[in-house]
This record gives sequence, C-alpha cells and structure tokens, in this order.
Amino acid sequence: MENWWFLLLEFAIALTLILMSSRQPFPGPSKRYGSVLLIIALLLLIGETGPRPTSVEVHMYVLLAYGSLGLVRGVHNMLVTREEVIVAPFAGILFSVSATAIMAGQWDSLTSFEEYAAFATIVVIGGCQTWLVFRGLLIGRLPLAWSKAGLVALERGQVSGPHGALECFEKSWDLEEEHLNPMAWLALERIHTFIGNDAEASHWGRRLAESGGEEAVAKEWIDAIESALGRLRPSSEEE
Repeated sequence: MENWWFLLLEFAIALTLILMSSRQPFPGPSKRYGSVLLIIALLLLIGETGPRPTSVEVHMYVLLAYGSLGLVRGVHNMLVTREEVIVAPFAGILFSVSATAIMAGQWDSLTSFEEYAAFATIVVIGGCQTWLVFRGLLIGRLPLAWSKAGLVALERGQVSGPHGALECFEKSWDLEEEHLNPMAWLALERIHTFIGNDAEASHWGRRLAESGGEEAVAKEWIDAIESALGRLRPSSEEE
C-alpha cells in the first residue's frame, strides 16, 4: 500500500510541473524535469505489475536521488539564472518526503544521539522546504526573465499568442524592481507602434515617460528591440 502513496506523489508532482511550466518565462527546465519524473513514475508503476513488485525502498532512494538533482538545478535557476521558480520547490518535496521516510524507516535501529540528529535534520529540511515554497511558489516573480523571454520571442518573430513577445513583456514589470519597468514599457510601445496599434502604443509611451523616458533604458536594450523589429519588417511588408 505504501508504494501507491509514493506513485500518487510522483504522478501528481510530474503532472503539476508539466502544467505549470507554461506560466514560467522559460518553460523548458520545469517541463523536462516533470516529463522525466513522469517516465520514472510510469516505469515504477510497471514494476508493480511484476511477480516481484518494486519495494518501497526503491521509491524512496529514486526520489531522494532525483529530488537532489532537481534541488541543485532548481535553486540555480531560481537564484542565479532566474529562469524559473517551480523546479526547486517541487524537487524539494520529493527530497523532503524521501529523506524523512528513509530516516523514519531506520528509526528503531538508531541510538539516542542518532535519533536527536535525525530529528534535527528533519526540522532543518522542513524549514528549507518552507523557504523554497514561499520563495518560489508564493513570491517568485521574474521580471527580468520575462523581459529576456519577450526578446527571445520577438527575435523568433512570435509577437502575439501564448509566450509571444507582447504577453512576456506585459508580465515583466515588478513593483519591487521598478528600474526594470521602463524596459518593458519601451518594448511594448515599440511593438504596438510596429503592428499599428496606436492607442496601445500611446498608453505604453505614457507609462514609459512616467518612468523616466528612454533615458532610463540602456541603449543596448533599445537597439536589441529595434533590431528584432527591423528583421520582422521585410516579411511583414511582403505579406
């Protein structure tokens, strides 16, 4: 019966990661991590149908190893590259559950000192996991990453639609990092001007002016936006 609880956890986290990946500036890392976890869960599910079902220890050690890898990569994505914020919290759940289950399974064989050490370790793991959930799932805004994603989409010629340049730039403002907002306002003003939406271009132009105007935006960013739009113009004119 314990195996089915672990299988339920594996499938739930895998599907959640895959579904939530579309809400990240760069959905690739979380989608890949969820997809691999889904494959692992399917293989373990197939193992349950054999004459010798997979033991619960296999689930615990597989989740411990895969959760550890996800934690390392996820924390790097969250704090260093700031590409996405959901891999670390969900990988932390895998790691926390498996590590706690392993220690609980060995509890009867531990000395008093080892019991205290194990309990302290569980408390630390729980505290770190709580921080990951708050940092990633509750307050994990990524304005700079959304701006980068918007520029990537613009260079690919994807102006509108899901994960298009307009959608990404509209999500790239932040009250806590207001110095990044003019980058988004300028990009939106230029894109709406390019597609002939004068009303929206005027709106974002006013927002840009309120934030300091073009002088508040690095010249390299302006050149990158205009260069990407310039490459789109010939194809637009041909149409």
